[in-house]
Amino acid sequence: MLSVQIVLFDGFDLLDALAPYEVFCAAEMITNNALSVALVTAEGPRPVPSGTKGLKIEAGGRLDPERPGLIIVPGASGPIEGDGPDSVPSLLGRTVHTALPGMLGKALEQKDVIVATVCGGSLILAMAGLLEGRPAVTNHLGMDLLGATGAVPIPARVVDDGNLVTGGGVTSGLDVALYLVERELGPRISYEIEQLFEYERRGTVWQATGMAPIPKTGREPQKTEKVAENQDGAPVSKSQHVFAFDGNWDTTIATPVGKLPVRLFIATYNGVVHGKAVQGDETVDFLNPALVDGKLTWLLKISKPMRLNLKFEVAVEGDHLTGVAKAGMLPASKLTGRRIP
Repeated sequence: MLSVQIVLFDGFDLLDALAPYEVFCAAEMITNNALSVALVTAEGPRPVPSGTKGLKIEAGGRLDPERPGLIIVPGASGPIEGDGPDSVPSLLGRTVHTALPGMLGKALEQKDVIVATVCGGSLILAMAGLLEGRPAVTNHLGMDLLGATGAVPIPARVVDDGNLVTGGGVTSGLDVALYLVERELGPRISYEIEQLFEYERRGTVWQATGMAPIPKTGREPQKTEKVAENQDGAPVSKSQHVFAFDGNWDTTIATPVGKLPVRLFIATYNGVVHGKAVQGDETVDFLNPALVDGKLTWLLKISKPMRLNLKFEVAVEGDHLTGVAKAGMLPASKLTGRRIP
């Protein structure tokens, strides 16, 4: 019997979870119980408030990451922008710091478990560092953030990467579930459910198989190391205050999940800015540092408190540094700091 576990967490999106639930329940009905469907949480049986007016759904069990079968992870529901406690970024951020990502990581290690996500569900795995280097899709509003975690964003309705299947927008839960029914139980069962629901599965399921298309000219510009420069591309001179950023800085980044102390080391020589960031026991080099309109920008790959590629933009006034760090749709985090004598 095929086991299907649909994971709920505080603030989950109702349609993300219940659309697949109905598909799998229909499959259970028309196959004479060839599969079983359960609503679960990382903590065990409990009523779980959704992100839609707090409507609660009862979860009957605890997620078992080692049970062969399917695990479905929905996204969150709430305001897209802002850093309020009920916003989608805040809900996803809090979920990343529960037991769920660790359990999903264990599930991905099992040879007979498939983890599937709907909409923002892929961001839970991505922000936990579980999708690095893997093709995936999420809601179009979160594709930048997906890429910032090191995943490979694919703008398809459904992406199949073996033991990982991801779906795009909210209604893709129907497409993900119907595809998984076809993949696990066969096309006749999937077709019968389409007839029952009067819904045809949308889009081609993307897989990294078969012939690859010829890349479009200019589609992927070659990445080059940036140096400190003017808008016209000329190196910045000392008189233009590039050296104002040089030094050791004690900084604090105010993130949605708490304040992070970070030590920055910045030095300029031969017109090129170099930098390192130290947070705890992690030291990371600046990527593509550049001086634009008096502000220093760079990219930083971090792994704590979650895996992200952050874009920094800072300004300096005397011995004080201020700016922001941003990753995709997540709210910008404020950075403040002072130069160490």
